[in-house]
Amino acid sequence: MTRRANYALVNFMELLAEEETDLDTPWAEFAGNRTDQHRFTVPTDDPTEGFVQLQAYDVAEFGHEILVNGRPLSGFDIPPSSGWQCWMDSITGAPLVNGENTVRVRRDDTTDDAFVIGTATVHWKEPVD
Repeated sequence: MTRRANYALVNFMELLAEEETDLDTPWAEFAGNRTDQHRFTVPTDDPTEGFVQLQAYDVAEFGHEILVNGRPLSGFDIPPSSGWQCWMDSITGAPLVNGENTVRVRRDDTTDDAFVIGTATVHWKEPVD
């Protein structure tokens, strides 16, 4: 079976922090300990090889999680890095489904970390009709 790549672009621009003033990013919306749950559509009942690419700004701690369809991805999801970074994580433990799916980021609230989630791209392969 021939397969092709497909993706959904999800714009967050959300600050995850204890307080809105923890990181000087007036261009990002304060979200607290988790981003909004963003929706995207997968137009196949056989998505494979899924992964998320995520822009993050000023992450200082391990332990934050990417959730797909309400379930955290396995392993650590976003490594520490000053400034902007682009990180990729395989979608394991949280399968994509045909139709509406969701993605969000949850901050590890046992830390005092403050960071911004920029844009995410959710990728998968699907059969070619």
